[in-house]
Amino acid sequence: MSTACMPIEGEMNIYRAAELKETLLNALKGASSLELDLHGITEIDSAGIQLLMLVKATGQATDCEVKLVNHSPAVLEVFELLDLAAHFGDPLLVPA
Repeated sequence: MSTACMPIEGEMNIYRAAELKETLLNALKGASSLELDLHGITEIDSAGIQLLMLVKATGQATDCEVKLVNHSPAVLEVFELLDLAAHFGDPLLVPA
């Protein structure tokens, strides 16, 4: 088992949800820990949030710790709007 880091770039929305779902769930396989680097996300909608929730829950079910790091301004805005920081349990970092 290993630790993997996966940057996510561009939009995390309904138009990319299927593509990202497959990629993110595959990243969980064989990893004991997965860091999702969110600094490159330019837009996120409810489909993107649901995908992050799915990956976090799947990680818990398979004993793979999923961490969200380097939240972009777009992610921070949606997390604040929906009060999701506590749900994910990851520290929110404002990029420099």
